[in-house]
Amino acid sequence: MKKFIGLLLVLCLNGLTSQAAFAQDEETALVPLPSLDDFTRGEDGWAFGLGLGVEYESAYEGSDEFGWELQPAGAVQWRSGDNIFYFAGEALGWRGLRADTWLLEATVGFDEGREEGDSDDGHLDGLGDQDEGAELVLQARRAFDSNWRNWLVGRVVTGGDGNLGLFGVGHRFGDQMNGTGSELNLVMVVHDSEYANKGFGIDANQAAASGLPETHLSGGLRSIGIDYNFRHYVNNNWQIYGEALFEYYSSEVRESPIARNNYEAEVGVGFIYVF
Repeated sequence: MKKFIGLLLVLCLNGLTSQAAFAQDEETALVPLPSLDDFTRGEDGWAFGLGLGVEYESAYEGSDEFGWELQPAGAVQWRSGDNIFYFAGEALGWRGLRADTWLLEATVGFDEGREEGDSDDGHLDGLGDQDEGAELVLQARRAFDSNWRNWLVGRVVTGGDGNLGLFGVGHRFGDQMNGTGSELNLVMVVHDSEYANKGFGIDANQAAASGLPETHLSGGLRSIGIDYNFRHYVNNNWQIYGEALFEYYSSEVRESPIARNNYEAEVGVGFIYVF
């Protein structure tokens, strides 16, 4: 039950909104989606947000171990009309609004990889550490109207360790246009063979070192999932956000010895100060 306390706190804070927060409702975000940071207050120029979040999540993909982790939050952003350029931690990107119903995004980031020590119970012993690698993320969302109540989403992640694709539908609750409120996404995720084996495959050397059977996965369906995002202005500078994610693996992924759970799950909550 502890992992839901943060989300309950989010709901309670709805009743504590100050007059300064009501003023935020008059500002227009580039796209009014709670899953997207927009610290620009609807104005061109520089914007900056800094915060901290806490997540309760799977220790690694396929793990049956869970733990708490602190995560920095926020970004440096520069807005020019319907374009925002941003730097957020290890990600550098751009997003742009076109024809009021198309959101395009390109991001260069890093995949931290997996380490044997990620499993406290020793389930990864002998599999070795994976190197951090650069990834390019390309995403497009197509709304059914300019209010961004419902949309389609497509995302491609590509890098030196293969390719992953995500396709889904989303819905936004509430009528605020400043990026607050909540949204829900239903998605299907596919991957090629190289990406699948990066996370769930076991080659001959790893099998010999770990005692696990050699495993090779083909490309195809990886999972189906659902995620929920929430964002709320406590006052003119402080905002609170929350996220919950559930991903259910395909039958091929579930058969991998690395997948000790049939799913991956995560819940998080945090605060951001907008300068």
